[in-house]
Amino acid sequence: MEIGWIGTGIMGAPMVRRLLRAGHRVRVFNRTLAKAQALADDGATLANHPGDAVRGAEAVFTMVPDTPDVEQVVEHVAPALEAGRILIDMSTVAPAGARRVAERLGKQKVDFLDAPVSGGEPGAIEGTLTIMVGGRREAFDRARPLLDHLGKRITYMGPAGSGQLTKLVNQVAVAVNLEATVEALLLAARGGLDPALALEAIGAGAAASWQLNNLGPKIIAHDYRPGFLIKLLRKDLRLLSEVARETKTPLPGLSLVSTLFDAASAQGHDSDGTQALATVLAAMASAK
Repeated sequence: MEIGWIGTGIMGAPMVRRLLRAGHRVRVFNRTLAKAQALADDGATLANHPGDAVRGAEAVFTMVPDTPDVEQVVEHVAPALEAGRILIDMSTVAPAGARRVAERLGKQKVDFLDAPVSGGEPGAIEGTLTIMVGGRREAFDRARPLLDHLGKRITYMGPAGSGQLTKLVNQVAVAVNLEATVEALLLAARGGLDPALALEAIGAGAAASWQLNNLGPKIIAHDYRPGFLIKLLRKDLRLLSEVARETKTPLPGLSLVSTLFDAASAQGHDSDGTQALATVLAAMASAK
C-alpha cells in the first residue's frame, strides 16, 4: 500500500519501520528533515512538504506533538487528499480537536480516525502498542490491517474523539502509577533496602504495573533517557485538566502529579524520560 507519514520522532520513526518491513511503500515528512533521514536507509521516501508525502497515498498517518500541530498538518495535506482516502492520527490531542478534524475532512469525503497509542518507544519498536481508536466503524475496519502491524491491543472505542478520550483516561493511570513507583522506590532506598531487590520482590505481586517493571529499573539506575518525554506528558496532563473541567470530574491524584511534573520541568527535565520524575522527590527528600 502507498502510505504517507507525517512526524518521525521517538515514536513515529520505529512505527514507519514496521510498515516498511511489512512491505508497504512509505513517504515521510518531518518538520526537521534530518530526523527522518535515517528512514531513507530503511526504504522510506523523504518528502520536502507534507503535501508531497500524502499525494496519491491510500492511507495517511500523523504523529505530531499537540492539537494545533495536527490541525495545521491537516490544513497542509487536505488539498492533496482524494475522496475515499483515510487519515489516521496517532498523536495524543484534545478530543474536541479530533472531532473538528473529522468534520473538516468529512466535507471532502476523507475518513478520519483518532488512534492514539500507549506503550512508549519499546512498544513502537516491537509492534506491541495499545491503540485506542475513534471514528467511523467502517474506516476502522479498513485501517485495521495497518494497525495490526503497529499494535497488539487495538480497540474501537466509538465516534471521532473517543480514541483521544480513552488515551487521556489511560494517562490518568500512567501518571499516578508512575508517581507511586517513584515513591515506593524512594522509600525502599531511604529505608536501607536494596531498591533492585525491592523491585524484584514487589514487581510480580499486587503492586505490579507497567510503570514499576519498565521504568523502575531506569529510576534505580538514574537512567533518564527518554522513551516518552516529560514535556509531552505535561501536555497530556494539560489536556486532561481541560476534559476534567468540561466533565466536572474530580481528579485529586492527578492534580498532585501535575504539580510534580511541573517541578521536574522547572528543574530542566522536559526533554528527559518521564521516569525523571524521581529527581523531584529525591530533591524533596534531600531538602528534608
